[in-house]
Amino acid sequence: MKLRGGPASVQIKIALIIIALFIGVGTIWYTNQLVTKLELKEKEIVNLYAKGLTHLSNSSEGSDLTFLFENIIRPIDFPMILTNSRDSLEVYDSTVIRNIYIDPKLSKQELISKFSTILKEMDAAHTPLDVKIVPYKDTLVIQRIHYDESVLIKQLKYYPYFQLTLAFFFLLIGYISFSQIKRSEQSNIWVGMAKETAHQFGTPLSSLLGWIELLKNNYNDPDKALDITYEIQNDVERLNRITNRFSKIGSKPELKELSVVDVIQKVIDYFERRLPQTGKRVKLELTGDNSLKALISPELFEWVIENLIKNALDAIEHSEGQINFVITETKTKVEIEASDNGKGIDLNRRKDVFRPGYSTKRRGWGLGLSLSKRIVEEYHSGKIYVKHSALGSGTVFKIILPKSTH
Repeated sequence: MKLRGGPASVQIKIALIIIALFIGVGTIWYTNQLVTKLELKEKEIVNLYAKGLTHLSNSSEGSDLTFLFENIIRPIDFPMILTNSRDSLEVYDSTVIRNIYIDPKLSKQELISKFSTILKEMDAAHTPLDVKIVPYKDTLVIQRIHYDESVLIKQLKYYPYFQLTLAFFFLLIGYISFSQIKRSEQSNIWVGMAKETAHQFGTPLSSLLGWIELLKNNYNDPDKALDITYEIQNDVERLNRITNRFSKIGSKPELKELSVVDVIQKVIDYFERRLPQTGKRVKLELTGDNSLKALISPELFEWVIENLIKNALDAIEHSEGQINFVITETKTKVEIEASDNGKGIDLNRRKDVFRPGYSTKRRGWGLGLSLSKRIVEEYHSGKIYVKHSALGSGTVFKIILPKSTH
């Protein structure tokens, strides 16, 4: 059983990390493009405002300031300060200071100190624009416009980092949660494996104890003692098969070209000898051509068939039961359908039956079908699934194996 991530899982993780980096870099690049465009727009507005003031300063006729204030100054949504040529503020009102909070409790000296600091920060980010009187030989600067980025631009600058931080913590929490679930699942698998081992060994051991008692009571009857010895031999062989099964889990099994019908028939024969002990009258039937062969690990594949029969027996709640195995072929596949007339599986639970730990039995460990799926798909390159199931009328499992090419 593979519990550690292989090369494929490592490659997937690396691919996901690379994709995440591309998404992160792309998000930052795209946001920076938007910020640059917005900064250019704000600079254009400041330039337009500067040109308007320059026009008014150079106009020989009286000009109406209403248009300038209503259409340029009022829509400005970023911090802006208009100073004289010496960068000093002589008037503190809304016409020269925009989008900057002014505490009315501050004294004039405190205001001057505050705006001096603000002006330095603004000028470090953006070069101030001069309002000039053009006719002079040496153009006279009469005012300066200082401005900073709007709240929107600042939010956009930090937004991708905020978004990526949230995404990182979300992924971190998700990774920790899934790792915890995986560890819990693996723990359940190990516990289930331990219990399944005890269960697998328990059945033949119980039989052996029973046969030994019978042998003690019938040692004077050679014929009966011989029959009992034959059954003891069968159970010892089963113990040996169980040992081989567990030794092959986690390692690459040796696949042999075998008749699928013969392998399944061997398991059916074993159950038919022990069905009377269950108190149920269940008929097991097998239909198929003995010539249909596939590459099979007999010890592991017999385990799959045993699990299907056990699940079918548990699902049959009435005294008259039927379990059928039908083997057919396609051009490249051998197909096995295992059907029963048990209680069936709810439509919403069909995928859960192969999940480790899922069981409808009070004393079940939910490992049989999970192991069967691993054995069929990982070790035999096949497929197993619930083909059909209806509550009250039974279930059909289907196994598909690659046909032997020899």
